[in-house]
Amino acid sequence: MASDVPATTANFWGDMPEEEYYASQGVRNSKSYFETPNGKLFTQSFLPLDPNISPKGTVYMTHGYGSDTGWLFQKICINYATWGYAVFAADLLGHGRSDGVRCYMGDLEKTAASSLYYFKSVRNSDEYKHLPAFLFGESMGGLATLLMYFQSEPDTWTGLIFSAPLFVIPEPMKPSKVHLFMYGLLFGFADTWAAMPDNKMVGKAIRDTEKLKIIASNPRRYTGKPRVGTMREIARQCEYVQNNFHKVTAPFLTVHGTSDGVTCPTGSKLLYEKASSKDKSLKLYDGMYHSLIQGEPDDAANLVLADMRAWIDERVERYGPKCNGSA
Repeated sequence: MASDVPATTANFWGDMPEEEYYASQGVRNSKSYFETPNGKLFTQSFLPLDPNISPKGTVYMTHGYGSDTGWLFQKICINYATWGYAVFAADLLGHGRSDGVRCYMGDLEKTAASSLYYFKSVRNSDEYKHLPAFLFGESMGGLATLLMYFQSEPDTWTGLIFSAPLFVIPEPMKPSKVHLFMYGLLFGFADTWAAMPDNKMVGKAIRDTEKLKIIASNPRRYTGKPRVGTMREIARQCEYVQNNFHKVTAPFLTVHGTSDGVTCPTGSKLLYEKASSKDKSLKLYDGMYHSLIQGEPDDAANLVLADMRAWIDERVERYGPKCNGSA
């Protein structure tokens, strides 16, 4: 179900060959396409450079709206791999090099299920099924990650990690109910139209101006206006997860910047307050924007990464191999 992907010449780090770059970062990288019932996904793995080092756990990562796994999001994957984890990431349907209409997610449940189909194929493989396993989601990927958790058997995941998850849409970013109603009168014909107002999300997400330039140069980043069906579905699914936070029983860490203008920190707070998990952690970073790792100055990003590392390492120690995720 998987097929290899040829190396690309366009990378955020410049002209250094991919294998050489990844080795310089202390990881091994592989790319492949994975067939799901809903379309083909572009996937990547990031493993510790030394093949004799056995991973202490697996992490399954999902990027945010309009992004992909092939640009700066990789920096998150690379960090976790250097900590000793086997990391697996997939471009969401409609994103990056995966199938689908660009940035159209009229059925986010199906979008999440497609990534989950890939993640579980790795999680349940003979090589990794005995290891602690964590889902990681950034921004809208956090919303998709929580949907994956709800779609999974109770003992599938050791824990969940959310970075600025999209659970509550800030008022300035909310889609107009008038727009959604008017397009709804077209009986679905307008669902894929890129016709919703664009509130300049990238500028609201990135605090470091040099990193903003790098992110903006991603050739696979979606730069069109939000699609009608996508915004309607995101609003619907945000309401759904808010009403179901109490069903979360797995250990989790959720982190948010207090100056996030894309996803509301209230979402992380509500998850922390309402989740039934006995082991739950919330970290708020004063003055930080939305993209906590890719878009903050290095000292701030490293603070977030240090907190993530401490949390996941402690859960591996606490729950160990073959644990269930109901603590």
